[in-house]
Amino acid sequence: MIANLGKRKTTMLAGAIVAINGFFPALWIFFTSLKTETELLRYPITIVPEDPTLQNYTRVFVDQPILLFMWNSVVVASLSTLLCIFVSALAAYAIVRLRIPGRNIVLSLLLAVSMFPLISLMVPLFQTMRTLGWLNTYPALIFPYAVLSMPVCTLVMASFFQDIPADLENAAMIDGCSRLGALWHVVVPLAAPGVFTAAILAFVNAWDEFLLALTLSSRVASRTLPVGITLYQGEFAFPWPIISAALVVAIVPICVLIAIFQERVVSGLTAGGVKG
Repeated sequence: MIANLGKRKTTMLAGAIVAINGFFPALWIFFTSLKTETELLRYPITIVPEDPTLQNYTRVFVDQPILLFMWNSVVVASLSTLLCIFVSALAAYAIVRLRIPGRNIVLSLLLAVSMFPLISLMVPLFQTMRTLGWLNTYPALIFPYAVLSMPVCTLVMASFFQDIPADLENAAMIDGCSRLGALWHVVVPLAAPGVFTAAILAFVNAWDEFLLALTLSSRVASRTLPVGITLYQGEFAFPWPIISAALVVAIVPICVLIAIFQERVVSGLTAGGVKG
């Protein structure tokens, strides 16, 4: 009994640490967005604003075209996610179902590619996009984002595809369905938690990415939300309350997306823990 009590306390302590580590920075940003510049610089520091104001949120939409930045992020993240999931599903199905020589080597290469630092790809990506004339356009971000997320998404979906009996696909093909038709009408629906998990990972990576967006989109009209937020700072000043308000605006769509697909994402992330 004493051992169980100690284990429960340890679990509660670990959970509290994880919760504080996850929620405290977000709460700090939210409280900062409700403060005035004067209160932010006041000493001693106040965590909860004494005189909360929504003026910072008004300035977020007035000082810079944040709705345009958000639209650019939605378009880029959505299209790159769709492209990534389409190609990754084909790759995952081929790895699981087809007899590919050196299958383990392919999986190892996927893991290795996913670990490449993004900064090492900047120069060839920039030169490629400049040659194609895609700088400051949506394709300049859509294709790199899709490619960068493909290794992880392929591995995630492959782990789900391999647990689906091949007999289901064979039955569909006997009824006249092609192999690709069996993939999209049988395998993908049955592996929906894994597909949703991969899609959320790809979307969040594209939504939050900063370095590529800064390098390949230099015009204000083509910038995504993470880069657009940097425009709120001045040459000699950092209006942290306004920047914090912009960060809250950027976080809200992701929170809504996770809330909508919470059950599918959680089931997809935890499915690997109950296999076997």
